[in-house]
Amino acid sequence: MPRSVNAVASRARRKKVLKETKGYFGRRKNVWTVAKNTYEKGLQYAYRDRKAKKRSFRGLWIQRINAGVRPFGMSYSQFMGNLHKKGIELNRKVLADLAMNNPEAFAAIVNSVK
Repeated sequence: MPRSVNAVASRARRKKVLKETKGYFGRRKNVWTVAKNTYEKGLQYAYRDRKAKKRSFRGLWIQRINAGVRPFGMSYSQFMGNLHKKGIELNRKVLADLAMNNPEAFAAIVNSVK
């Protein structure tokens, strides 16, 4: 009885990985074992950095809000504390966007919580 192999599926799987590693340098793009390791590590980095991106954006929003409230004689923590006391439900992303792109509206919010 002839040996049964799964060549079609194996080749397709390898082709898929090699297609994903196109553009990498050296053996990372065309040697199967190196490309597979590179591809898997890239997926790990992608998963990790999707979480890290959320953290870094939150820090950026806080910096922008802080820079926006400083001319009004407040700090970020004072502003956020007063915002919650007044019951204004705006998240940091929206507040940072207003501070950068619509200073008049942001000034109205700051004056309402002062």
